[in-house]
Order: sequence, then C-alpha cells, then structure tokens
Amino acid sequence: MIDYEAARIKMVDNQVRTTDVTSHSVLRAFLTVPREAFVPENMKSLAYIDNDIQVSPGRYIMEASPLAKLLQLAAITKNDLVLEIGCSTGYATALLSEVASAVVAVESDADLAAKATATLSSLGCDNAVIVTGQMEEGHAAEAPYDVIFINGAVEEVPDALFGQLRDGGRLVTVVGYGNASTARMYLKEHGVVSESVYFNTSVRPLPGFRKAAEFVF
Repeated sequence: MIDYEAARIKMVDNQVRTTDVTSHSVLRAFLTVPREAFVPENMKSLAYIDNDIQVSPGRYIMEASPLAKLLQLAAITKNDLVLEIGCSTGYATALLSEVASAVVAVESDADLAAKATATLSSLGCDNAVIVTGQMEEGHAAEAPYDVIFINGAVEEVPDALFGQLRDGGRLVTVVGYGNASTARMYLKEHGVVSESVYFNTSVRPLPGFRKAAEFVF
C-alpha cells in the first residue's frame, strides 16, 4: 500500500523546494492537493514521479518542479480570479483553487473536462469551474481575469487571451518547444502588454497554439 501523503511530502522536499520555490502558498498547495487523484487508475503508483504524466493522447499533467515555478511566478493571491487554459484532468486547477479566489478552467477535450469536474467535486474544490471549449479562445464570459495561466508550452499567445486580462493582470506560460523554451510573464498596463522572460524550462506543448503559417515571398 502506497503512503501517498509521504510521497507528496517527498515530492515537495525533493522536486519543488530544491528548484527555488519558496512561496508558502504554492508549497502548501502542493502539500495539500492529492496528485494521485488526477492520474489514470493504472498509474497511481507513479503519481509522484519527477516527470510529466500522460493522461490521454498528447495530454499530460505537468512535472511538479516547472509547474510550481510557474505558479510562484504568477504570484497569485486570494483576491485573484484566475483563468486556466488546458486543465487536463484538473491537477493544476486544484492547486490554483488553493491559492486563488476562484478559477475558471477551459478544456477542449470533453472527456478530460468531465474527469476534472468529477475529481474536483469529490475533493470539495467549490471555487473552481471547468468549461469545455476552444482553449485558444479562453472564456470571455467571466473576463476580465487577474491572472491567466496556460498549462503547457505554446508557440505564441493568442490576442484573445490578452484581451481577457484585467488591466494590471498577468499571463504566465512557457513559450517555445523543447530545451529552447522559456517561462514568460506578460503584464497588461493601461491596455498595453509587456513581456518578461524568467527561466529556461521544458514542458509538454498544449495543442492548438502553434503560430499561423506565414507567407514567404
């Protein structure tokens, strides 16, 4: 029988704290949310490995270290309304629900969205809602958001998402694929979006966020 609580503490001590994550709220969230609840039944024994976990074709739960670093970068508070893009089975959604006021998560895969909704409900995450829709379009109905978190690597951030940021709001994601990718934060001030690059990381790409092909003459 696996002691998941012990595994969770070990994950935080060995994978998260060791990579410069010092935010008390982020560490507390990782210690609180049962990662094993969000992985397929046949992979529960691997829930706390130091790696991404595949939950459906092309979709993953992000490795703990980069996920924690991205959430720390977002500096989310209990006053923030957060939009998550690409919730997968809802693990990051649950983490966000621990640190934010409320979370709206958009997922294009109806099966994943249903699993996320059921798991979050079973855990009592009553400040998070899953919406099934096109991830790159966000969810304008609840905008503007204080924070937008894109749960995976993208080639570019669609303008539609910047349009759903509150003035003073921030968007955190990983831009680029493979080892050349970087964690970035976009800040919206007086309607203008600025970009800052923070650290190199490699996370799985989120489907649907490739640049449109450009014509070359």
